[in-house]
Amino acid sequence: MRFPARLQPTQQKQPGQELIGLRGCALITGAAGLIVAVPVADLYLPPDVHLAHVLVVPIAFVAAFAGARLAAVTALMAVLALVAAAAERHALTSENVLMQLGSLLLLSVALVLVSRRRERDRIEAAGLRRVSEATQRVVLRPLPRRSGAVSIASAYRAAEACSRVGGDLYAVARTSDSTRLLIGDVRGKGLGSIGDTELVLGAFRAAAHRQSPLPELVASLEGSVRWGLAEPRAFDAEPEADVGERFVTAAVVEIPDGEPWVHVVNCGHLPPLLLHDGAVTALEVAEPAPPLGLGGLAASSYTVSTFRFAPGDRLLLYTDGVTEARDSRGTFYPLLERAEAWVDFRPDSLVQAMTDDLLAHVAAPLGDDMAVIALERDRLHHSAEAPRIEGVPGQLRTSRTGML
Repeated sequence: MRFPARLQPTQQKQPGQELIGLRGCALITGAAGLIVAVPVADLYLPPDVHLAHVLVVPIAFVAAFAGARLAAVTALMAVLALVAAAAERHALTSENVLMQLGSLLLLSVALVLVSRRRERDRIEAAGLRRVSEATQRVVLRPLPRRSGAVSIASAYRAAEACSRVGGDLYAVARTSDSTRLLIGDVRGKGLGSIGDTELVLGAFRAAAHRQSPLPELVASLEGSVRWGLAEPRAFDAEPEADVGERFVTAAVVEIPDGEPWVHVVNCGHLPPLLLHDGAVTALEVAEPAPPLGLGGLAASSYTVSTFRFAPGDRLLLYTDGVTEARDSRGTFYPLLERAEAWVDFRPDSLVQAMTDDLLAHVAAPLGDDMAVIALERDRLHHSAEAPRIEGVPGQLRTSRTGML
């Protein structure tokens, strides 16, 4: 079947294929030059000086950087160079030359086999990355850059090197007049927690777009998560773990389009950070709920806390993979202090600055999954004025019904 030029399927080079381009040509040319130099140099060296051991060097370099096939070709060239050097000295059948030839053959075979194994490992790792990327696109969908009156930026890093998704999660959903966000952390990390991650995200996406108040949404999440976590699964990474030890910390946030505040229900998660007027404030809710999977509470037991969130304000949601990251001396990452330098950053710049600073603080692979969302209130769809309510600084009021 022929395709139009624009629709021709792309053929991606597999990791095991030989290098091409300037770097590959330079490597092969250098290896061939070194191999040819050995019999030439033997013409001018004393009879008791031999350079056969040098022939291993180009084989090793080609095996390491150009693949098993070119390594085998290089090994054949090296063997021929050794035979030519011995023939020049009329010592082809001497014990010394035969030992050198046997050693070179054994080393060449070993290097080619090791190179072939590395190629297979690279192909398998590339396959795992492709599977992980596909899993991320299905399970942990990229967040939109804008939702309603809110600009959004996010970052995600899984603790496992070959994984793109783990135990941290986030999602965005729209209702007719608001944006709802979920950020959470499944007990565990890496690939073993993907099943629970998918469970929570699926429950949120199924219920969040409805017009039900936040307490009812969180109660629905609690029921779905508790039911899902109780089901036995043969693929659990920790099959011995008790059902009561499996849970999800989560914060559910709702931002009305035309009202300058944000509603928060916190289920054992870290408090969001509000960046407002040059200051950073942790939005501690009045009555935090238990983590999802441990609650079993009625909808009326979930308390909504409301905070002012005016145009130009920014909100930072994150998981404990950020705050519990340690440097070489065991010092936790001081997010609240560092965030004071980013109060005027737009969401994209804020997420980039925090991620770069976190990785510089750790100076090593992260020990836990990490997720972060930065939000900015751009505008109000219609004028609304926040009521004056005394109480916790930054907090407007709390509600058990979600009808404010």
